[in-house]
Amino acid sequence: MAPKSKEAKSTQHGFHGYEFGGPFGAAAITFGLPLLCYIFTFACNDVSGCPAPSLLSPKTLSLDQLKTEVGWPKDGIWGLASWKATGGTLAYYLFSALLYRILPATEVEGTVLSTGGRLKYRFNAFSSAMFTLVICLAGTVSQGAEFPLWTFISDNYIQILTANILIAYGLATFVYVRSFSVKPGDPQHRLLAQGGCSGNLIYDFYMGRELNPRVTLPIIGEIDIKEWMELRPGMLGWIILNCSFIAKQYRNFGFVSDSIVFITAVQLLYCLDSVVMEPAILTTIDITNDGFGFMLSFGDLVWVPFVYSQQTRYLSTHPVTLGWVGLSVVSVLLITGFSIFRLSNYQKNVFRTNPNDPRVAHISYIETKTGSRLMTSGWWGIARHINYLGDWLQSWPYALPTGFAGYAILSAGTNAEDAIKMLDGREVVQGPAKYWGMLVTYFYVVYFAVLLIHRDGRDDEKCAKKYGEDWEKYKRIVKYKIVPGIY
Repeated sequence: MAPKSKEAKSTQHGFHGYEFGGPFGAAAITFGLPLLCYIFTFACNDVSGCPAPSLLSPKTLSLDQLKTEVGWPKDGIWGLASWKATGGTLAYYLFSALLYRILPATEVEGTVLSTGGRLKYRFNAFSSAMFTLVICLAGTVSQGAEFPLWTFISDNYIQILTANILIAYGLATFVYVRSFSVKPGDPQHRLLAQGGCSGNLIYDFYMGRELNPRVTLPIIGEIDIKEWMELRPGMLGWIILNCSFIAKQYRNFGFVSDSIVFITAVQLLYCLDSVVMEPAILTTIDITNDGFGFMLSFGDLVWVPFVYSQQTRYLSTHPVTLGWVGLSVVSVLLITGFSIFRLSNYQKNVFRTNPNDPRVAHISYIETKTGSRLMTSGWWGIARHINYLGDWLQSWPYALPTGFAGYAILSAGTNAEDAIKMLDGREVVQGPAKYWGMLVTYFYVVYFAVLLIHRDGRDDEKCAKKYGEDWEKYKRIVKYKIVPGIY
């Protein structure tokens, strides 16, 4: 969990203090994470290697040579964007919005707000995703790896990344400025988020001032920006990027490896599970507590699709064959993590709904002064967030199929030992780059661990305020936070 600064002086709207290192941390994340995305893109590339050879020889590092190796645009920084890629990206967002309006949907009410009212939500993320993926499948069946969508993404990847970064900044700016029109007693139940009303511009821009910003668009109608961005363009974009990298691997080598298919398949299942369970998002901390600012805007539109797809991007240029043994190992790990995650959450939901249900009647618990019951046996007696352990274990099968990552791309005819030959004659070898590519392909595992630890800290603080001494009693019984016997 990021260190907290001293309690902010402002108490407006119940502001409860800084997180993420306060204004300094928020500024570092706001301007640093986009740079990190570019670093991943250029340092691990399909021009010279992953990482670029010059990065392995810092003493002889030349800026001009490095630019050549990483495929820096000829137009310099302006080449990072293009009207074509920006237009294509905006068209994708518009298409997603049209599906949101046109396809049949289930309308439900959200949780009770502090005003006593409820917001209505329109859910059809699953049908929207399936409709889009069927179009992609039809195009692939018809035109193979040369389907224009796949080649467009490969040819304009950097520019598409830039377009999404600019949209994330633009959207965060829009909701920040618009949040100042929120007034007490708003008939549309517009509220400010406690965590985003510190009075510090950069911190509030990052955290988000308005809790559930909505906008009404011509033809599309009303959209809840936070809920819509959470599960639509970015989540589906993650899978679309993975599919484009499968097509790229086939264009590069004339085959598709089991590793890239495995990662894409399990990530597809993860995304489809998320959109199938779309109503469950209404009880998540993102929806109930956090405002919509740069943190969620960038996370939804850039971080999820572009960082989470780094493994398939890597494999599109350096194929790895797992074989049945390798596939079995990562599959067992995935099933173990998923089982812990799903079974623990299922037990919690059953207990909350009906603690007398025979399936949870054996569970011991502490009844708090608030009337809530805290489970002290079963899955939740093992660790206070045993579901986070299952979630984290599921991140490993995303990275393990890349092996001891790292490669260098050599010119045609070098005949290097153990080289993988591209269809254009170039050869891909590991050489001294071996292991260094793991900084990219295993980044998600480390990042996700940090994210879950931080989330655990936020939950602990929230529960301590809610349950008081009952929470301390609970922690004495269930000692471990996430990993039994360790943490």
